[in-house]
Order: sequence, then C-alpha cells, then structure tokens
Amino acid sequence: MANNPVAWFEIYVDDLTRAKQFYESVLSVNLDVLSDPSDASIEMLSFPSDMEKYGASGALVKMEGCTAGGNSTLIYFSCEDCAVEESKVEAAGGRIQKPKMSIGEYGFISLAIDSEGNMFGLHSMK
Repeated sequence: MANNPVAWFEIYVDDLTRAKQFYESVLSVNLDVLSDPSDASIEMLSFPSDMEKYGASGALVKMEGCTAGGNSTLIYFSCEDCAVEESKVEAAGGRIQKPKMSIGEYGFISLAIDSEGNMFGLHSMK
C-alpha cells in the first residue's frame, strides 16, 4: 500500500441540518454542500480539506436506506488538544462516551456520540 489507508470517510445522518450544526460547533469548521450530479436523492456536506496535506477528508451524508448510528466504523478527528473539542460536545447536542484519556506515546483520545447517534473519536498529541 503506497498511500495512507484511509482515502475518504462518510458519516451517515438522519437530520443533515442538526448534524451540520453539531460538527460545525464541536470542530469549529464550516461544512460545504457537496452535490452528486447523478443522484439528487443523496445530500452531502463536506468537511474542509487541503489535498496537499496529510490525512483524509469526508462528508456528512443523508441517503435513503442508510440510517445514522449503530455502525461499526469509527473515525478520529485530529485536534491540537482533544479536551477542547470534547468540551463542546454536550452543548452541541451530543454526549461523551469516554473522556480524554492517554494512549501512551500515541497521544490522547476522547470518544463521543454525535447528534445522530454516531460514535466518533478526537485525537491529539497533548
């Protein structure tokens, strides 16, 4: 494998507006409409990205037949200090599953549940 293993991620949601507000609040970013010209039934909002930098980008997706929550995929958002983003989760409509904890030489993580019932992670080195 010549590249990093993750190329893209999708977080399936039931309420796109609510999920947009949640992630914009917690991560302090703006999500943009990402349309599929071949299928108007799929609604997507993309996370900001820079294709010249390390890491994968992705989108919130509302699609018939793909409900939120209960999936077995976990993504981690990079943070300077995951405690900062963790502190915004409950006010944005989510809940903390596992507060900030050390993972040794690999830094720190927090696990949270978003406004749609999806678990996600926050990762930082401090």
